[in-house]
Amino acid sequence: MPHGVAPVARRCRRVGLVAVAGLLGLVAYFAWVVYSAREYTVSAVLPRYHATRYPLALADLSPRQVEILLKVEDPRFFAHGGVDLATPGAGITTITQALVKHLYFEKFSPGIAKLKQTAIAAFALDPLMAKDDQLRLFINTAYLGPGVHGFAQASAAFFGKPFADLTEDEYIALVAMLIAPATFDVKRYPERNRERVERIKRVASGEYVPRGLFDVFYGKLAKDIQQNIPPLSYFEFYYP
Repeated sequence: MPHGVAPVARRCRRVGLVAVAGLLGLVAYFAWVVYSAREYTVSAVLPRYHATRYPLALADLSPRQVEILLKVEDPRFFAHGGVDLATPGAGITTITQALVKHLYFEKFSPGIAKLKQTAIAAFALDPLMAKDDQLRLFINTAYLGPGVHGFAQASAAFFGKPFADLTEDEYIALVAMLIAPATFDVKRYPERNRERVERIKRVASGEYVPRGLFDVFYGKLAKDIQQNIPPLSYFEFYYP
């Protein structure tokens, strides 16, 4: 072997071994995350869900209301396994992942937490909790502003009426807030909210078809709105 080649080969082997060890460590870490999440789901999440008296049942939403909610929040909710990174307009957070953020994290930051959220959604919550139960939990716990969780509270807080008395536009106004409650607050920013409601109605009718995974606002956004939305939720290149 030529002079100098052997040390290089040894260094390459060491680097390879370190990389393999790191990969195995990562796999072991996420296996532990999933195992812990499954244990927590069975011991805490499911019992708490079944013991809680939520104000809304799925039957309190009309088929039309469910259709609108899913088209906006999670188009393939009943078909995917907790994660959907392919459907146009789905964004990078399914309803299952949104529940994971609420149920399994005291503090959530982008990065490693997003990977954990995805793993827990796919391998813990979705396999162990029925889709109908997930959806019912979501409509009763979704964050819609400070101290406002779920559509029943939001109906009273924003429209001063029971959920059953909402008009279709009022219901869509609440759905419009889910992605960024402060930005699309129907009381503070009625024009922003109204514009998003009209966009959602075009999506619900099939008039507008999302252009890609991240097309969750269904068109260009004004600069002031762009500054107050979740990271990685808007890409202007979709809109030539």
